[in-house]
Order: sequence, then structure tokens, then C-alpha cells
Amino acid sequence: MVTNELINPGSIVVVGGSNDITKPGGKILKNLIDQGFKGKLYVSNPKETEVQGIRSFTNLENLPQTDLAIIAIAAKYTLDAVEKLAYDKGTKAFIILSAGFGEESEAGKELETKIVKIINSVNGSLIGPNCIGVLTPEHASIFTEPIPQLNPQGIDFISGSGATAVFIMESAIPKGLTFNSVFSVGNSAQMGVEEILEYMDESFNPETSSKVKLLYIETINKPQKLLKHASSLIRKGCRIAAIKAGSSEAGSRAASSHTGALASPDVAVDALFKKAGILRCYGREDLITIASVFRHQPVKGKNIAIITHAGGPAVMLTDALSNGGLKVPHIKHPETDELLRQLFPGSSVANPIDFLATGTAEQLGIIIDYVDTKFDEIDAIVVIFGTPGLIRVFDAYRVLDEKMKTSRKPIFPVLPSILTAKEEVAEFLSKGRINFPDEVILGNALCRVVNHPEPAPEDILQPEVDRQKIRSVLTECADGYITPLQVQALLDAAGIPRAGEAVVTNVKDALNESAKLGFPVVMKVVGPVHKSDVGGVALNLKTPEQIETTFKRMMQIPDATAVLIQPMLSGIELFAGAKYEPKFGHMILCGMGGIFIEVLKDVSTSLAPLSETEARQMIRNLKSYKIIKGMRKQQGVNENLFVSVIQKLSALVSAAPEIIELDLNPLLGTAEKVIAVDARIRIKK
Repeated sequence: MVTNELINPGSIVVVGGSNDITKPGGKILKNLIDQGFKGKLYVSNPKETEVQGIRSFTNLENLPQTDLAIIAIAAKYTLDAVEKLAYDKGTKAFIILSAGFGEESEAGKELETKIVKIINSVNGSLIGPNCIGVLTPEHASIFTEPIPQLNPQGIDFISGSGATAVFIMESAIPKGLTFNSVFSVGNSAQMGVEEILEYMDESFNPETSSKVKLLYIETINKPQKLLKHASSLIRKGCRIAAIKAGSSEAGSRAASSHTGALASPDVAVDALFKKAGILRCYGREDLITIASVFRHQPVKGKNIAIITHAGGPAVMLTDALSNGGLKVPHIKHPETDELLRQLFPGSSVANPIDFLATGTAEQLGIIIDYVDTKFDEIDAIVVIFGTPGLIRVFDAYRVLDEKMKTSRKPIFPVLPSILTAKEEVAEFLSKGRINFPDEVILGNALCRVVNHPEPAPEDILQPEVDRQKIRSVLTECADGYITPLQVQALLDAAGIPRAGEAVVTNVKDALNESAKLGFPVVMKVVGPVHKSDVGGVALNLKTPEQIETTFKRMMQIPDATAVLIQPMLSGIELFAGAKYEPKFGHMILCGMGGIFIEVLKDVSTSLAPLSETEARQMIRNLKSYKIIKGMRKQQGVNENLFVSVIQKLSALVSAAPEIIELDLNPLLGTAEKVIAVDARIRIKK
């Protein structure tokens, strides 16, 4: 847990503090002094009685009571220091900078565990080990540079990597971003990203707390905690972006079904972030640009006005916005002619609004006022203003700053002349502004922010299923793929529509059941995992002779145990599935079915339980949604029924957590029905 002593300590001791500021113990002490820590500051160094002007205790026995200990000594000495501080000095917060713990060896992990046990026994907090420290408005307990400007409305940043935290700040600060706090959690022996986010959620004050959170995560140990507190913060008005490193498939497990093959652990991360409302980023610059967008007013629509004195950047920005689902609409009002008369000949106000390289600061202000107050269809403004170096542009940037204070609509400044107008940009940033040097990077980020979904509802109402029947069926099942009859029973208990079918083991039953179901029929071998690969699927069988011949052939296929017979149905082939991912829970997937699932790999994913809105959004996010909707006079699929199947599938796995893989492939969809034609379920108790 995060203690008050960690956030707002009255006293700090640097164990291993040094006069050598090239070492962590020396630099962190210097940063505490330089940043003006207001409490009592001590040092523990067995060789010194004073370090950087601060009293040093050669023996911890003589140290006064201390709230927070920053430990910068070799790993092998840390256990004794922690024990002495926790039990004898009342210390309730620890930041261990030292490496050589769980990241290095089993012995190091054991040492880490012992330290955590001691700190837990006094209800204390631990950050680290193997971290760069913590930076808050109260104390700069961090041994690296840069030290960013702190601002209560700046960014709260939590990082699993100290070096990455430094590099992200290096990128952010020159663009004008400020920070409120930085937490480097290192090995996360006691508290990781999830626990710090939990603290930020539980201590959130809508008047004083920062509303932008950035995360750099290498391992998600507690996805449900992350989901709970990230979504809670976003519902309170925060915006969160995160990098989750380690997304390659090199270490993914082998899978025996379409669902298993398509639902990797990284897909689970995507699903988790989407459900929580976290915007996922894929690099430092990406994260910083998204954060820069977050620090501006929210964009409440999709229509963007571009004000520029340079045509090329405006064209590239228009392309980026249009390709990302936003609009740069043509503007035509009586007021546009009025505006045009106030600009130099050759200017254009159609959107982009181009007031030429000779345009003035005064004209820039006039244009912004028109777009803000008269062009109601516009939701946000991007201003592109650089310089070829002929004149200074202080006046233009000052006008831009003033208009950003009063504009009802968000204004995003693109100031690309970061060398030629270096002094002007610096003055603009000094006013608390942020610069987007590249218009295309801004355009792409803006699209992602505007189109990003809200977090899922806190309380999700799922369809009713026959839980008693589901539990009864599962008691009869052994681990592995369950029988067709057991699959049928589970689908029926969940209310998932399925085709009539019969499982037969001899020719006589095959003929009888085919007649009952009605010709034409489909026959599928039972046993092999991928039936179509071994000739285990036969369609449109119309005669008893075809039934007999096909049955005999299928029973010769290796691993065949029976044959499944179904009526021949038609419709658009769809897919829905579920897969259990350890720690994350069940992922629900949907897409086009049949062979298209392998060819297109066009799949949407979310985490159970699913709301109706989430299920519908999954379908609409598919690249093939136009096929499902119906196009070129071809009848589409009943979307409401497809949503219902996906929700019932979510309810089924919620009632049956033993299901680790489930394929409904294909589902056949028409305007009247969506029905499961083939299903496979694998369980592990």
C-alpha cells in the first residue's frame, strides 16, 4: 500500500548518501537539496559525519525516527538496514535504488522477498528495488536527470523501467509537457504500476489531482486491478495512455484451435486496455504526442479546421485526419466572404484556411475568432505557423497564446520552426504551452484520441443462462475437447441457437438421422481437430447412397470416433470464440468465419463479461463489417442476433470458467437468424 510517509514524508534518510554526485547516493541527495525538500534530511554513511552539508550518521543506531528511507547501498547490506529502520526507527516508506535482486538471481529474489516481508509487517511502502526513485511535489527522491518542471495539472507518470522513464521525460520536456509526479517501480517487489494507479484512484480529487496519467509497463501482474482503477480514473475525468512492451509473438504458446491461434497474450493486453479506456501507444514519441493531445481541451466532434500559412503541411495534415476518420470540412458561410476580405489577396478560407506566407499575427487572431465563434460546425482548430527566417514571429505566437486562453474550441499549435524560431518557440512554451512540431504525428494522434472508446460500464448486465445445467454438464466432462453431445448441452443451456444435429457411429444410424434431419445434409468427422484439413467435411449430401459412402470414408480417417450430421444451411459465415488467458480471464472474439478467419484474420477481441455496447462495437470494428451489414444488394446479417450470440458466449464462459477454448465456426448469419453450425469446446478443470 502507498503510505503517507512515501508521498509526504516529514523526514528522509539517504542510506549510502555520498559527496560523489556521479553515484546514485550522491546525486539523489543533491536533487533533494536542490529541489528544496522542506522536511528533515539525514544521511547514513559509515565513513562520513557530514555529506553535502547534511549531517551523516555513521551508525543507523543513532539515527532519529525517519519517515522515508532511500537506500543506495549494495544489495547484500540492504536487509539489515531495512530491518533496523522498520523496527527501530519507525520508517514506513522505502525506496531501494540498488540492483542485484530478483532481476539478477534466485538468491536476489529470496533477499527481495525477505525485505518485503519486513516492510509488510510494519504496514510500510516499498518502491523498487532496482529503480531510479520517486519524484513528487514534496520530494525529488530521484537520482537521474532531467528533473522536469512540476505542475499540479501536469502528468502523473508510472514506469516499470527507470531508463525508459528518463528517455520519455527527455522527449516530453522540450515539447512543453510538465509533470506532477514520476514513479519508477523497478522490480515491483511490493508495489507495481497497478498499486500506484490504485493509490491515484483512491486519493483522486477532481479539483486538485492531475487528469493525465502515462504508464510504461513491461509485465502486467494484476490485470483486474489495472482494469478496475484505470477505468475508475477515466470515469472521473482522467485520460490514460500506456506503452506495454514485450508484444512479440516469439514466446507465445501453441494453440489447437482458431480461437487459441488468434488470441495471444498481447491480444489480451489490447482487450484489457480497450475495456479500461486506456489508449495504447507503441513508442516514446507516440506516448508523448498522445499525452500532449490529452493536455488540451477534449475534442467533442470530428470536424477540424486547419489554419495555416504553408500549404504543404496543411495538405499532409488533411490526409492524416481524413485517413484516421476525422474531417476537414469545406467551410462556406456568408461570414467566409467577410473573413476573406480581411486577408491578403490569394488567401483561401475554404478549409484549410491558408492566409499565405505573408500573413500577419493580426490576421491569425481574426481567423481564430471567426472559426471559434462563427463556424459552428467546427469542433477543433489546428494552427500551423512556422517561419522561413525572414522575420521574427514572437507576435504571432503571443496572439496564439492569448486566443488559446479564450477559445471555446481546443486549439492545437503546430510550430515546426524549432531551430529558426527557437527563441519564439521557447517563449511560447514558457507560458505553459505545448508544441506539436510535426503536423502528421499530431493528426494521427488526434484521430486515435477522438475515436478511442470510453471504458466499459462498471456493472455489466449479462444474459440469463441455465447455470445449474451448465454446472451439471461440466461435472460429467473430462479435461480436453468435450463430446458433441456435451457441446450441444452447453450451447442450449446458454441459449445459443444451433443447427439440429446427430452424432452417429454406424451406417444405419447415419441413414436414419439424415432422413429425420431432412436432405440435403452436411457430414463432419468427430475426432480430428481441423476437420477440413483431413477431408472430414462433406457438404450438400442429397441421397442415402452419398450418406453411406461418405460415412464409411470418414470413419477411415485417423482419430475419427464418430460422424456429426446436420441439415445443410446457408448464410454468411461468421465466427465467435472464447479463450482463457491466465490472470486476464476470458477473451471473447468475433469475425468472419469459415476459411476467412485464416485468410483475413479480421478479428475483434474483448474481455468477458461483455456489455451489449461492447459486443456491438466488436462487430462494427471489423474491417469486414460492410459484408455483415450487407452490400451490393446482398442481404446482410441480423446484427442484433449476432450481438446476442456474443453476449451469451460471454455469459457461458462466466458460468463455466473451466472452458479454456471455444470455437463457434462457422456461425451462419442471415437477416432472420444467426445459428451455430459447428462448435468445439476444450475444458481444463
